[in-house]
Amino acid sequence: MTKTDQVLSNRRAFLRNAGAAIAIPQLSGVATAMGLGDEGRMPELDGAVGWLNSSPLSSKALRGKVVLFNFWTYSCINSLRELPYMKAWAAKYKDPGLVVVGVHSPEFGFEKDERNVEKAVRDLNVTYPVPIDSNRAIWQAFRNEYWPADYFADAKGRIRYHHFGEGDYAQSERVIQTLLRESGARNLDESLVRISAVGPEAPPSNDIRSPETYTGFARTQNFASPERMGRDSSKTYSLPARLGLNHWGLGGSWRVGAESARLEAAPGKIAFRFHSRDLHMVLGPPKNGMPVRFRVKLNGAAPGEDHGWGCGSDGMGEIREARMYQLVRQKGPVGDALFEMELLDAGGEAFSFTFG
Repeated sequence: MTKTDQVLSNRRAFLRNAGAAIAIPQLSGVATAMGLGDEGRMPELDGAVGWLNSSPLSSKALRGKVVLFNFWTYSCINSLRELPYMKAWAAKYKDPGLVVVGVHSPEFGFEKDERNVEKAVRDLNVTYPVPIDSNRAIWQAFRNEYWPADYFADAKGRIRYHHFGEGDYAQSERVIQTLLRESGARNLDESLVRISAVGPEAPPSNDIRSPETYTGFARTQNFASPERMGRDSSKTYSLPARLGLNHWGLGGSWRVGAESARLEAAPGKIAFRFHSRDLHMVLGPPKNGMPVRFRVKLNGAAPGEDHGWGCGSDGMGEIREARMYQLVRQKGPVGDALFEMELLDAGGEAFSFTFG
């Protein structure tokens, strides 16, 4: 695969088990001067626990259409940044014969809940068909490994191209146009869509030196609190006097599970030294649904104009639902910075940090 380096830096790999090897997909995703390839028949779409915006679709029902299968999950920043293109292409090329199918395959447990997915699809204004792939049946049928991942099928039901991770949007749109012309579409608008996204959907910066970091013991790295991380047990932690770049720590009473850290008694703190324009966290409320108040600090002070969409300039915010929260968007030059969050109510869960 000739784009391995780009894929490795851009993708979000699906880690099936802690410590498991991550396989590079066997399918070729490179369009050549001779045209698009043939990667096999479109898999069946059996196994979804539900469908949104459409009755259940099948390969037979989609025959005659060009289909873009977008594997995504609603708390993934990489998936969210790709959404504006999916929505724009679905609208622009609907009449010529394109169908976008947004296969929602979860990473975290809360993303398996149909009600959560339905709310996210509504809040994100996704109007094209979305199979709720909570058991990853469609994911497995495609032998997929990544979020986001895009598979392009022609009108005969053959997979002709794929792309993993963000970016290369012009190439992907040209693939759509080529497949539509092959299917007989005429007078296509061959201009490329122009996206001006804001908030979490805005493109990432060019200065990201911090990796996605999980808080659960199954996949975490660079945990720097002096205490050894517990597993499925309540434990009191203290923040280190100084964090190194890309290291993080907890303060207070937390219960660390396989995929998240939950505050057992308020208040509690979580901190990360990072290098990027944006910092996001995947957060969730307690099972009783009560909101959890929090306060964010950037380099020891309220973030001011550098606050993200998930909190105010004073750093105050609330965790009301399980999703990704953009907490920092710096306006000036990017350097190493200390992020701190204090949870003021018990029960809040932290799943991961991501950057942009």
